[in-house]
Amino acid sequence: MTTLPNLLQRSYQEVPDKTSIILQHAGQPDTSLTYRDLIHGANRFTLTYAREGIKPGEVIILILQHGEDLIYAFWGAILHGAIPSIMPFLTEKLAPEKYRADLTSLISITKPTAIVTYPEFEAEVRSALVEGDSVRHVILTSQIEAKTEPDFNSLQGFNASPKDIAVLQHSSGTTGLQKGVALSHRAVLNQLEAYGKTIRLDPASDIIVSWLPLYHDMGFIACFLLPVLLRIPLVNMSPFDWVRAPYRLMQSVSQYKGTLTWLPNFAYNFCAHKIRERNLEGVNLSSWRAIINCSEPVHVESHDLFFEKFSAYGLAKSALQTCYAMAENVFAVTQSPLDGIPAVDEIDRETFMTQRLATPPIAGQPSMKMTSSGHPLPNTKVRVVDADLNDLPNRSVGEIAMQSDCMLTEYFNRPDATESAIKNLPAQGGVPAAEDGSGSVVKNGWYLTGDYGYIADGELYVSGRKKDLIIVGGKNVYPQDLESLASEVPGVHAGRTVAFGMYDEEEGTEEVVIIAEADSKDPAEQQAIADAIRKHVTKSSAIALRHVKVVDDKWIIKTSSGKTARSANKEKFIRELS
Repeated sequence: MTTLPNLLQRSYQEVPDKTSIILQHAGQPDTSLTYRDLIHGANRFTLTYAREGIKPGEVIILILQHGEDLIYAFWGAILHGAIPSIMPFLTEKLAPEKYRADLTSLISITKPTAIVTYPEFEAEVRSALVEGDSVRHVILTSQIEAKTEPDFNSLQGFNASPKDIAVLQHSSGTTGLQKGVALSHRAVLNQLEAYGKTIRLDPASDIIVSWLPLYHDMGFIACFLLPVLLRIPLVNMSPFDWVRAPYRLMQSVSQYKGTLTWLPNFAYNFCAHKIRERNLEGVNLSSWRAIINCSEPVHVESHDLFFEKFSAYGLAKSALQTCYAMAENVFAVTQSPLDGIPAVDEIDRETFMTQRLATPPIAGQPSMKMTSSGHPLPNTKVRVVDADLNDLPNRSVGEIAMQSDCMLTEYFNRPDATESAIKNLPAQGGVPAAEDGSGSVVKNGWYLTGDYGYIADGELYVSGRKKDLIIVGGKNVYPQDLESLASEVPGVHAGRTVAFGMYDEEEGTEEVVIIAEADSKDPAEQQAIADAIRKHVTKSSAIALRHVKVVDDKWIIKTSSGKTARSANKEKFIRELS
């Protein structure tokens, strides 16, 4: 078994002039980086980390934008034996005070030794530091060592063992920042091997094209570690350039004959609605063999919309594929077979919502379509269990549990979260669970995903979040956070707010709805409170809130234990809409 530094060194020695990454920035010529460039750039950061006294096994937080600095800083940490973790960069869409609070929280849990950023961002980073915290160094990109030939014998990353933690992944949700997913070298490489075989990766012909940010597991694993380590050329554009001009993705696929791309569900709708024909002149998408829908619940309507828009440019229907993935398994748990079209299961809506069963549609009754996320990877097992962790029959909705040889080692410095997420399940079919050898904290443990779904014909259908997690444009949004923010607005009854997500067919992603009880029954005053909630939540969170309903006293439904019954309140809201 090898490690990440070993693989990178091997590519440097065997194919030093092979293009690894093509960096794209709007208005600038594309920049091609070879494996020689990667090693030389990374070595500058490795020398810098050594100069600052950073030891192997210590955590380095990277707060850098799309570009060479981020790539070299990451691989420099890997070669040094430190543990890199990429955090989102502050943008105009994020409130600085919330960003600072998130960074302070991450530091308190993860205890990094150093933070790497730009000189112009140094003051923002230091404002999040607290006296006595773990951060000993704020390393600026203007202070990096000069380029020299690497001395592999002196690079401490080559002393790492496969079971050592290689990287930390942090989710984009506020609460999620406190749960760094610790992944070993063995786990990462087991995932890449299994997933590469599943999607039939070919270094001789495949080219990945991506705009995904590297602080999210889909961009970080599928569109960064996988191509770099498995020698698949990567065309990598800025996510901000893509949002401003989504047609750039199609132009890049056409220019470089891209074969693989991963997208969250909302991006299919976004591209179909925003891209104009005038930006597609001469574009040929026939090289695209798989565009894999991941990170949000999959909706077949989004695939249909995307295909209708771009089929005239050579897009094959079979390219539209699906995947269920999570950072806790490095990335992919399941994948649809690439030699066909993902299965769509049409089921009776009423039975699904009331009995949690996926049954055939009934004539004259409303139905709904569920899109398969495919079969488990060959090294991954999936079960659907009830509240007592017992297996449920096929087509019964329950919590998705998974086990593999690429599971997380732990939630970094969070033994409480690790213990609650990894459990020993009862034997399946009388056969004890096999040891996975991944170094997971609980031997033979199963990771409880917190997602609901069901299995039919050996394929997984994901239906929702156990804890009402809302996904907006690929971002994890925790309703408790939004409810707390809404309660801060004057006139709102403390503790009498509820947030939930509703799928928007036009946008292809969920929209957040907040219900808040207020003192006033005057419509004008209620509207003013709704406007204040909208403004406050948008300013203080990662979403742009549009849907707020201010209601009279006692509107919100609570459980017998006093907790907000989100699903019941959502149903009440929908009834009142109709």
